[in-house]
Amino acid sequence: MADTSGYVLAPPRDPNGIGLYYFDRQIAHVMGHEGATWLERSSRQQEERTDLLLKELNLKPTDVVADIGAGTGFFSFQLAKRVPKGQVLAVDIQPEMLAALQANKRKFKASNVRPVLGTTTSPALPADSVDLVLIVDAYHEFDHPREMGRSIRRALRPGTGRLALVEYRAEDPNVPIKRIHKMSVEQARKEMAAVGLEFVQNVETLPQQHLLLFRRPR
Repeated sequence: MADTSGYVLAPPRDPNGIGLYYFDRQIAHVMGHEGATWLERSSRQQEERTDLLLKELNLKPTDVVADIGAGTGFFSFQLAKRVPKGQVLAVDIQPEMLAALQANKRKFKASNVRPVLGTTTSPALPADSVDLVLIVDAYHEFDHPREMGRSIRRALRPGTGRLALVEYRAEDPNVPIKRIHKMSVEQARKEMAAVGLEFVQNVETLPQQHLLLFRRPR
């Protein structure tokens, strides 16, 4: 039975899901730290055109960026180069991922990257402090999406803070990813609206993923 939060507990339609549904979307199992090599695979930049993604974010050198679901820091350290006078808050809920990220921070000498241990309900970010939140292929695995969404909204600067949500296109059957690890534009807009984020733009320059931009209103 659904409650007012949009959650429903029901038998899994897909064995890769947790049996919890949010606005009729089954939440996927989290990829554990054992899968870290997938994040760092050599083909990722070409497959996902991560260079295009970073360009489309239109970051300023002074921006504070939160990379939520940062993993080993694949995006965090690329973001750090684009905000040399700002900061990257690399958020993950798995200490093992943050340990790998910390090692990479030393390797790359990225002094403006700060690892942050979040929880399943909060990214542990200060209120009204972040210019951009980036979530790449991770939101669909959040087992408390409503609570996380509200926490992200609070962390964004009012009126200007943006969320960049990147997810594989559910509308495209040719994207070679399991359906439960994809999201549609309609679903993403519905879930972001539920936590008070305004839709700004759907950028479709990436080969397999949506880049959906939302904003915290004033």
